[in-house]
Order: sequence, then C-alpha cells, then structure tokens
Amino acid sequence: MYPAAGVGVRMGLEVESRSSDSPYIQRVWRSSSDDVSRMTSIAATHWDLVFWEHRGQISAAVQGPELKACPAPVPEDATFFGISFSLGVSMPHLPVDRLVGRTTEIPEVTRRSFWLKGSSWHRPDYDNAEVFVQRMVREDVLVRDPIVAAVLRGESPDVTERTVQRRFLAATGLTRGAVRQIDRVRQAAILIQEGVPVHDVIHRLGYFDQPHLARSLSRYIGRTATQLADPDPSEPLSLLYKT
Repeated sequence: MYPAAGVGVRMGLEVESRSSDSPYIQRVWRSSSDDVSRMTSIAATHWDLVFWEHRGQISAAVQGPELKACPAPVPEDATFFGISFSLGVSMPHLPVDRLVGRTTEIPEVTRRSFWLKGSSWHRPDYDNAEVFVQRMVREDVLVRDPIVAAVLRGESPDVTERTVQRRFLAATGLTRGAVRQIDRVRQAAILIQEGVPVHDVIHRLGYFDQPHLARSLSRYIGRTATQLADPDPSEPLSLLYKT
C-alpha cells in the first residue's frame, strides 16, 4: 500500500490531489512523508498506477482495488505520485479482477522511464498525467468498457442483467453492490469529518441504524464515527475526498 491523496497537510503526510477531464482518470494525486510511519489505507473501488522515490531509489507499481481498510507502512522522507483510474478502465494485460487486494510492481523504473507491456515509457508526472494516459489509450494498453461507463451514467444498456454483472466484474474487479457500499461509506466518513451528526448521516445515506453504519465504517474505513470526528493526526487516512 502507498500513501494516496486527500487535500491539505496532516502530521507527517503532505498530500494533494486533483480531478481530471479525462474519462479514463478518476483522480491524480501526489504526496510526501515526514515523521509518520504508517497510515490507514481505506477501501477503494479504483486501481492506481503509483510511482515513488525513497532514499534515491525509484519504484512503480499497479495497486488494485481494496475491499477493506488495513494499516499500511509509510516510508519516511518519501515522495509519491499516482493516477487513480476510472471505474471500467483497465489494462487487458493486467486484468483488474486479478489485482483486487494486490500490488504488482513494475520493472526497470528510472527517473525518466519505466517498462510497461514490453516497451519503455516516459514517466508521467502530476501535471502531464492526461497526456500519458492518452498515449496508453492510443497504443491499446488502456481500454474502457462502454457498458460499465453507461451503467455508471445511470443508463440501461441493451444487454441482459447477467451480461452487465459479468462485464462490470471483469472491468472493475468488484460487484456493483460492493462499489455502492464502498462509495456510500466514503460519503459517510466525509460527512462525519465535516461535523454532520451521525443520525443525520444514517438518514441521508440510507443506513438501517447506527450499528449498520458502525460496521461499514469499521470494515471499509477502519475508523469509528468518534475517531473520524476527532482524528488522530499520527495515523492519517488514504484517499478520502469529495467527488
């Protein structure tokens, strides 16, 4: 696991992220660590391409979706950059359904280039991520499932429900139900951090009761409502942002 981005500065973990106009990109982020040894990596529906530098060594990896929160080590004095890809976007040579809960390291990474699908690529950065992703699309390294994209827009594709479920699982590594649960609990965590009372969050997001919300927070965020309302700066959360 690697530090992802929120907004602002937390003790020992400075993070920044931005949205993107590209339909292939969910978010672009970067972060740096100082005087913090670990973070809580929350559940995520998206996969990331991550680059990081620690003690002069450059590394890269594909980090798959996560179905639960878990503690993650943070190397001291390290810098990170990542691209979170939109739901339904995948690299056919690394199927997303085989990446869930896993990290696959990328070989031959230098300050300028890295190796991907049999060829050398220039390393992207925070400002040119879109140009890099456009090249991935042109060279068929990256694809986007039109049925999944249509479903996420609220449309009803002219295929059977079984086909939708199969395509959704293949393109995202997750079921539609799991995506809805994770998205909902992330919204809940943000609202609680903003000071919205728990009973209002339950009503607004359709939880059955407080124990139902508490179980979801524990599984997917790794925090109780009280901990979210009064966070511990020594162990920050990973990518938690308003969409």
